Amino acid sequence: MNTNELWEKCLSEVELNISKANFTTWFKNTSIIKEEAGTLYVGVPNEFVKDWLYNKFHKLILKTIIGHEEGVRSIEYVIHKNETTPNKNIEAIKQININKELPLNDLYLNKDDNLNPKYNFNSFVVGPFNELAYAVAQAIITNPGQNYNPFFVYGGTGLGKTHMIQAIGNTIKTKYPNKKIYYVSLERFAIDYINSIQNKNPNSFKEKYRKYDVIIMDDIQFISGKDKTQEELFHLFNTLYENNKQIIFSSDKHPNFIQGLEERLQSRFASGMTVQIVEPDYESRIAIIKAKFESTNCIIEEEITAYLAEILDGNIRELEGSLNTIICQSQLKNKSLSLNEIKILIKNNIKPKKTVAIKDIVTIIANYYGISDEIIYEKTRRKEIVRARQVAMYILREDFNISYPLIGSKLGGRDHTTAIHSHLKIKDDLKTDPALLQEIEKIRIMFK
Repeated sequence: MNTNELWEKCLSEVELNISKANFTTWFKNTSIIKEEAGTLYVGVPNEFVKDWLYNKFHKLILKTIIGHEEGVRSIEYVIHKNETTPNKNIEAIKQININKELPLNDLYLNKDDNLNPKYNFNSFVVGPFNELAYAVAQAIITNPGQNYNPFFVYGGTGLGKTHMIQAIGNTIKTKYPNKKIYYVSLERFAIDYINSIQNKNPNSFKEKYRKYDVIIMDDIQFISGKDKTQEELFHLFNTLYENNKQIIFSSDKHPNFIQGLEERLQSRFASGMTVQIVEPDYESRIAIIKAKFESTNCIIEEEITAYLAEILDGNIRELEGSLNTIICQSQLKNKSLSLNEIKILIKNNIKPKKTVAIKDIVTIIANYYGISDEIIYEKTRRKEIVRARQVAMYILREDFNISYPLIGSKLGGRDHTTAIHSHLKIKDDLKTDPALLQEIEKIRIMFK
């Protein structure tokens, strides 16, 4: 496959995973310049696009490219002037107040620790969706290597996991200047290991990673199927742990559900603190929207904030993508946008709402617990039935945002306070009951 064909295939897939506005703004006038020793050089029109692609879309681009060309190990972005590129398009991007939208100083990573200084807790919004993970992060900062080691945070894409774990690293870096910290993706870790083998210098790899006081490893789910990398990570984990070095992992799924993960690694991941981050609730989305606009000195009316929080109910990355589109247009027009203008601008970013028949969800949960669905609606207090009913109420509220009164009404004509109690009971139990966590995860898989 030639590079032009490869890039076209990559762009076709990327376009399906991001908003139309983001795709048009950041991927137009890009191309593969050359391929050399496993590295693809992607040409971009200017420095701003180069930094934005690296910091916002690099993982997606690399993952997509590797899916078509396994020999690719890394991607570099280089400024490449294309004579056919309309100058007015570049100038439109340059007109954005970059210092407001995304300070370029924040984009440059520290090569010694790979931490991006823009990820900090000053800009981190805390809500019910991530408050436990945040509390654990603060405890780790207080005493790295002693509290909650290892820390394993998991959740769907775009929920702020990378922001959180890098913010931990940046805060420790400030608070303990003598501690050596290193942030790395699992893919980068695996590539470093492969290179050390090819260069016949495996000791350099071991020495590099064992010298740190804090190791932060992102996207650990990609370790699936990498047997030798798993073995190296196992030995690295043991060395760091035995020396009270802090270890932090992020993943898009619970360690028990990472396919092909060795049992010995699975048990080590679970030996510290494992916390899930979920999609932000309505109130948290309100806070995120307000924080985003305040950080860019843009004025937004309460009516618009409420509208955006209602319709943009996906993950944080998708939410911020829509907000960036609004802010970009507002700054280009040098005025606040009306509600109607915003509706038109982000209409393609709005995902259709999930529809669900409550009785179908109840049937799935009843089947999982090996009971008849009819008995869940009855007023029995048998322990196993109560548990299944509470789980059903929790999932209906947490995953499908069904109102408490409707949940209570549909599950045996109960009062809405029963639904509230059940939701909160399961939510609290999940913090201390790993068996319940596994039950919920397995049930959720049955919905897909």
